[in-house]
Amino acid sequence: MGDPLSVPSPGEFTDAMSALATGVAVLTVRDGRDDLGTTISSFMSVSLEPPMVAVAVTASSYLAEVLGRRETWAVNVLGADQRALAGRFAAAGRPGARLLLAGHPHHRGPRSEALIVADAPAALECRTRRRLTAGDHLLLLADVLAIDHADPRRAPLVRVGRRYL
Repeated sequence: MGDPLSVPSPGEFTDAMSALATGVAVLTVRDGRDDLGTTISSFMSVSLEPPMVAVAVTASSYLAEVLGRRETWAVNVLGADQRALAGRFAAAGRPGARLLLAGHPHHRGPRSEALIVADAPAALECRTRRRLTAGDHLLLLADVLAIDHADPRRAPLVRVGRRYL
């Protein structure tokens, strides 16, 4: 460990945060004729009334640029059996979301126009309320416009210790 009075290094911070188990989701957004998506583990419920969530994405990414101009998007909460899907959406140099979902049941959300994974345990359509630069990430605070579907009986995909469980 580093000096307790110094700012933690990125590696130290990553090691500490990897001890926290988090759910895994895929964020999707429609950008004109293209669809983008990425695997996220920085996703949380913020408010019940009104229903609100928050997500964080890398600020320097093209996805953050698109989310800067698109108000609506979707979050697909992944199930324990969807580890491969999480990996596809996390891969560097990945193609568009439509190609990543080819052959996988999905549809377009009526409120967000974003791609919805039909067999995910839950899918939410969201509208950005506020954007905040938070270090090297863009934090989006959003209203939940609709819950496309939710099955709380399904086991979630969990990430801890830099691994999916």
